[in-house]
Amino acid sequence: MKFMPAEPLIREAFKGGYAVPSFCVFNAETIDTVLRVAAAQRAPVLLMAGPGEFPLTPAGLLGEIAQLVARRYDVPAALHLDHGSSLQEVDDCIAAGFTSLMLDFSTRPFAENAEALRQVAARARPRGITVEGELGAVGRVGDATQEGAKASTLTDPAEAKAYVGATGVEMLAVSIGNAHGIYTRRPRLDFDRLGAIREATGIPLVLHGGSGTPEEDLKRAISLGIAKVNVASELCRAVRSTVQDPAGNTAWLPQVFARAMEAMAQVVERWILMCGAAGKAAKSPR
Repeated sequence: MKFMPAEPLIREAFKGGYAVPSFCVFNAETIDTVLRVAAAQRAPVLLMAGPGEFPLTPAGLLGEIAQLVARRYDVPAALHLDHGSSLQEVDDCIAAGFTSLMLDFSTRPFAENAEALRQVAARARPRGITVEGELGAVGRVGDATQEGAKASTLTDPAEAKAYVGATGVEMLAVSIGNAHGIYTRRPRLDFDRLGAIREATGIPLVLHGGSGTPEEDLKRAISLGIAKVNVASELCRAVRSTVQDPAGNTAWLPQVFARAMEAMAQVVERWILMCGAAGKAAKSPR
């Protein structure tokens, strides 16, 4: 298969009342795990990586690896830049074959954020690449994750409408009480705000910080316009809990990582099912 733009996958989910899960990946094993489970579940997915992953596997190398692994599967998927930090990073990911881009200027002033995303859209649109912006900063629960701002600021529906009009983004990450990382207490999502943002923008919305979200809250958010859900911290926790050995025993690392990928696969499958994405995949272009 070839990676496709995220927009048709997300738009179909937006219309169909489900969400496409977006999973953090950083090497061949994690890419293969996500695509293997997605193929088994016949589910569209996004593979995402960004500044937190590129120190291990730079964008160019990750793009090559992802495209090589994807040849083994037949499932619709996009390769997504998550929380891009600069236009240079955007350009690097375009060159690497990414099919979806997020530049996160959510902590910058509105005008600077909008202008930067307008420039991303100008680069992406001629190439058929999807663009995601973020308005209102999604914070983080603790220091276990590098994503998100130090504090949250909620998305204003009127500003969201102006932002979408000024930038041309095809999906919008919103801040409605969600946060990156593993929640230490149940998040209080502002569903009224989410509904107002959907009404104001009319485009698919994105929930960052999916890990730990109660299923009933997730389903309600999907019914109010969330069509893409980011999952990272639960994947990290599954892998970390598998590879750590409190007794300090030595094990053959390939076997350790194989077990870790099976733990990760269980998380991927659970999120595909919770998002309602199982069985929603048409055959992808080869």
